[in-house]
Amino acid sequence: MLPTAADSVGSPTGSVGEPTSADPVVVPIRPMQFRELLDLPCALIQARIKTLAALLGVAVAVASALAVAGAVLAALASHDSDSGTFWGALLVTLVCAWAVRLFVRGVTVPIGLSVVHRQRLDWRGALRRMTSVAGPLLAYQVMYTLIGVGVLTLGAPLMVTVPFAVIWLAWLRGRRATLLPVVFDADARYGDAARRAKVLASGTEWQLVGLWLYLRGLLLVLLVPVLALPQFIADFSGTHRWTVTVLVITAALLMVALGELVESATQVVTYVDRRCRREAWDIPVPTGGGR
Repeated sequence: MLPTAADSVGSPTGSVGEPTSADPVVVPIRPMQFRELLDLPCALIQARIKTLAALLGVAVAVASALAVAGAVLAALASHDSDSGTFWGALLVTLVCAWAVRLFVRGVTVPIGLSVVHRQRLDWRGALRRMTSVAGPLLAYQVMYTLIGVGVLTLGAPLMVTVPFAVIWLAWLRGRRATLLPVVFDADARYGDAARRAKVLASGTEWQLVGLWLYLRGLLLVLLVPVLALPQFIADFSGTHRWTVTVLVITAALLMVALGELVESATQVVTYVDRRCRREAWDIPVPTGGGR
């Protein structure tokens, strides 16, 4: 299938420009093997680790403070009931986690694209890029959540259907894996970016399914220490409810931020691979002169 006119090969748009020669090539612009799709996101993160760590640290700190404040309000409203405090803390933490994922996506993708194009982008520039595409970014986040909740709700009633629901969700995620990089790189509207992402993903959906499942498995491994955190804290500090609550909320939001950081970086690397395979992005095109 040939690329459409909107997807034609040419000079990059949006955040793309001439590379800065002083910056090393972290993500090569060429088709990649599956192993590289797993490894290069970590290299991309390391290339801008200070900027990303600062942004994520502030986001997690603010979200944790808001979540703890919400848990305190829930405890006051329920007259310090254990169940009321638990459900209040859970709900407000889920809302804060949703906001953290939105923020991490909004800053990681433009920073990752700056690494690909070998350009400098500080935290102020990342925030400006995020606000400039706030509409498509929010639409992506809402649809991402609705698709996930809808698919898992359909598959959850029967244990035998859960694996099929997870695979179906992974397939849907794979088809939209390059949507946000398209939004940031081409300043595209949400609908246009969604259509182009499906074109870029066509033919490799199952490879992207495997990539998505691998990232989910990695996240589950990282969640094991968080699940054991309350018991570990209680062993040496006693069962101080608010101490455990604050630490669990903070650790959970930190894991959400780190998981989203890796996923967003993977989407950027996948975007490079898919553009090279579908649009021959790695082949230079003469821009002037005669034949």
